[in-house]
Amino acid sequence: MPELPEVETVCRGLVQILQGYQINKVELHRLDLRYPFPPLMNERLQGTKIIEIERRAKYILMHTDSGYTWLIHLGMSGRIHELTTAAMPGKHDHVVIHLQDGRRIAYNDPRRFGYMDLLPRSSIHQSIHLRNLGFEPLAFHLTAEIFYGLLSKAKRPIKTTLLDQRLVVGLGNIYVCEALWQSKIHPEENACNLTKEQAEILLESAREILQKAIKAGGSTLKDYRQVNGELGYFQHTFSVYDREAGACQRLSCNGTIKRISQSGRSTFYCPNCQRRQS
Repeated sequence: MPELPEVETVCRGLVQILQGYQINKVELHRLDLRYPFPPLMNERLQGTKIIEIERRAKYILMHTDSGYTWLIHLGMSGRIHELTTAAMPGKHDHVVIHLQDGRRIAYNDPRRFGYMDLLPRSSIHQSIHLRNLGFEPLAFHLTAEIFYGLLSKAKRPIKTTLLDQRLVVGLGNIYVCEALWQSKIHPEENACNLTKEQAEILLESAREILQKAIKAGGSTLKDYRQVNGELGYFQHTFSVYDREAGACQRLSCNGTIKRISQSGRSTFYCPNCQRRQS
């Protein structure tokens, strides 16, 4: 599933090809994705201009001049790409946006785990999708002190805690493993046991890794591609994720990467330099 860097990369690509342009029509090639499309989606978007595109957690928010916001979640395999002039939509191009300048932008989703909604912009943050979301990890108002306060109340493993979108959003499995490794924190350590110093180091590590991943265009493991069709390449710089039985990349460590399962997801860590303190 695309995580924060991948969705941020897609948003930045969409700004280039969609923001400021008028929608002539929205062509739906099926009745639903993960959920049914919102009622009268084409009618509400037809003739509107996309005035701003932003990301909230793993959601893409396309704000229109009619007051509606087009919300998109990419699910497991969703991606957005531009169709060439003569190309017919592909088998999994379930939604095609026709722009006033003649271009066509397709939403492609082989697994159909993505979904869309259309909501008044004035109340978007009170919607079922966004109302329970936590802090953006890259936001300046998420201070080290606030972050420590969130962790100090969580009596569960730090890996599980960081995946809780009600606390901090967008930190998926890949980047949590990388941030914990960089911070030398064991993934099974209870979040409430971390010191203020550890919490500050962890937040700094997560931000550094996310920024590097965004700069690299995200991570392509299976289906993910950028809007222009290019692959992300941050996966080539993983320090710990998906490196089971490999040597720890920390120069001062001679450990071997181990994989465990937490809440049904694979966790990768180095038992030598990421030791539990309790």
